[in-house]
Amino acid sequence: MQTDSPIDALLSKLQPLRDALGKAVVGQHDVVEQLLIGLLAGGHVLLEGAPGLGKTLLVRSLGQALELQFRRVQFTPDLMPSDILGTELLEEDHGTGHRHFRFQQGPIFTHLLLADELNRTPPKTQAALLEAMQERTVSYAGTTYALPAPFFVLATQNPIEQAGTYPLPEAQLDRFLLHVRVDYPTEQEERDILVQTTGSVTGAVPKVMHAEDVLALQAAVRQVHVSDDVLTWITRLVRASRPGSSAPDAVNHWIKWGAGPRAGQSLVLAAKARALLQGRFAATREDVQALMAPVMRHRLLLSFAAEAEQKGADDVIAALLQAVPFPA
Repeated sequence: MQTDSPIDALLSKLQPLRDALGKAVVGQHDVVEQLLIGLLAGGHVLLEGAPGLGKTLLVRSLGQALELQFRRVQFTPDLMPSDILGTELLEEDHGTGHRHFRFQQGPIFTHLLLADELNRTPPKTQAALLEAMQERTVSYAGTTYALPAPFFVLATQNPIEQAGTYPLPEAQLDRFLLHVRVDYPTEQEERDILVQTTGSVTGAVPKVMHAEDVLALQAAVRQVHVSDDVLTWITRLVRASRPGSSAPDAVNHWIKWGAGPRAGQSLVLAAKARALLQGRFAATREDVQALMAPVMRHRLLLSFAAEAEQKGADDVIAALLQAVPFPA
């Protein structure tokens, strides 16, 4: 009797993972898919939406469905970097009387970190995440500490126009693989939310995947094929986002600063992850089109003209897709 290959066994766990999230979160299918794409690609995800749309519940449910260590940090205006990274404690050996410093690890030493309302803390504290998100390490007092593998930062933020928020620095935004927007539910979904959350029985989230499974899936994503045409198209799309003589008119008019090479890397990895999530071993132009907005929207700095004309990053991305044809 034939047995499933190791990769087939891994892929068979993705649907139960989707189902597990569906037990706690009503609707938001695109958001769930993009969150899983970030998981498979090994990248961090920024969720943005108005308060009360289930952003925190979604991330917490993912932590419950995965056999990973999960911690949550509520970002507030008075939060300090040491509250996230950790601090040194002075300890005394009662036998010898000698004193020494011991590093007390902060909540960032986990597999899955929920940075809740990240933009409610000042830039000094936001910047404490930069090294961890890029290098997967924490440096303190001249010593570098490795973070557990896998390591994800899943951050939520309220829209910038909400009172009491601080815009995230561009350098930190670039560390996020995806910027996912969470919209209001449909009427039927909202009714289902009322039924599910106001009764006496709540849906428990089962654990369906271990850390080893996540690492194996991330390795499998790297093996997904990307054709030369798709790579060429991604390269041209990213380069066309930078204002200059060869950029589309919409870019020169609406963009002050375009995306860097990390955007291309993120787009390739995200397209590979989407293909694998759908059971395919080759990324296509449809994968790129579907992920252009969440990969690029936080990497474009809009001009005053775009703000005056009420144009957003998604409008520019749509113009880019129209102006840069797929290689013939």
